[in-house]
Amino acid sequence: MRTSRKGSVEMPAFVRQLVKETEKRVTSFFKGGRGGGAGELSEGEEGGEEEGVIPSPYLDRPVLDKHMQEGCASWGLTYALASMQGWRAHMEDFHNCFPQLGGELSHWGFFAVFDGHAGSAVAQHCSRNLLDHILGTGKIRADADVERVTEGIKEGFFLMDKHLHAMACREGWERGGTTVVSTAITPHHIYFVNCGDSRAVLCRAGRVAFSTEDHKPFSPGERERIESAGGSVTLQRVNGSLAVSRALGDFSYKTAEWRPVTEQMVSPEPEVSAVERSPADEFLVLACDGVWDTVSNEELCAFVHSRLRVCTDLREVCSQVIDLCLYKGSLDNISIILVCFPGAPQLSPEALHQEAELEDFLESKVAEIFEELSARGDEPDLLSVLTVLASAVIPGLPPGGGLQSK
Repeated sequence: MRTSRKGSVEMPAFVRQLVKETEKRVTSFFKGGRGGGAGELSEGEEGGEEEGVIPSPYLDRPVLDKHMQEGCASWGLTYALASMQGWRAHMEDFHNCFPQLGGELSHWGFFAVFDGHAGSAVAQHCSRNLLDHILGTGKIRADADVERVTEGIKEGFFLMDKHLHAMACREGWERGGTTVVSTAITPHHIYFVNCGDSRAVLCRAGRVAFSTEDHKPFSPGERERIESAGGSVTLQRVNGSLAVSRALGDFSYKTAEWRPVTEQMVSPEPEVSAVERSPADEFLVLACDGVWDTVSNEELCAFVHSRLRVCTDLREVCSQVIDLCLYKGSLDNISIILVCFPGAPQLSPEALHQEAELEDFLESKVAEIFEELSARGDEPDLLSVLTVLASAVIPGLPPGGGLQSK
């Protein structure tokens, strides 16, 4: 992927052949699916399969089309998002991007990623209504202190879940839910809000300054609540099925009438953290577990930091993150929101030069390996070329991305 060159470059014949053969091999490798994602096991997946046959939650080939968006706020914030269905049979991710709220909150921004499971209905509905429920509490005001804003956010989540439950009772459904990771950015604080196993990371001065904690059933505090509500943790899932311990919806796990909503097997209570803003803040990332299953907090922070020094298009940076996760084996929907502060890395002539040198080196090295394999009578494909390439010393690969990012 080129980030330091302009104009179109004709794809060499050997690269076209590598891509064609690799598609066949990768499709064959993943066909039939592998381990489950954040949602429920594949019981009840939609599809026209024969009765009694559980349809695969994965496709024979990934859907690689990306939805991308970008924008900015008048007070200096810029953002972009990208999402892709990937190998999953259905796209269940949704998002919110409000870089500038109205009225007295004109210097506030709100962003969120919703990762649905057992269907997309809950995630889609929450993406359209959660912010209204939070603002509707009346506690989110420009002069409100941290404690009151935190109360308003939590109360908004509870109201959203209560509204969903009324819909479920009225329409006769109880399956389906969504995790939520969101941020409210104010002039003085960044509120990180997490309910489930999507994640937010703040990069400050080139390092991870804060990250949310995933809500997994096997975490000691979460397990205790699940078991106290009459459930169990089997195969690291709630009752052997749901892989998250906090979510909106999922009302079949919220049936203990003697317990409050925050003490059900699956809780709708978000974890809210307020971090004071700093001039050293560079960017924050909100992403679903389709990203975090393949890269660590530190790897993603380093990768995005390096890409911002060679690319001014935030959509392209998000796109590169998605490609990196796909190439590293993510089988889930992949969604990411990148929010940049005034202190974000800027385009660097030195970094652009190093990137151009790396691109030239990789092109010549791949051509060299291709010719060597062909001369031995082997049939070159991308997997065999990468096997040889991975053993070579390649200076200047993007930190946190490595060879897969190229």
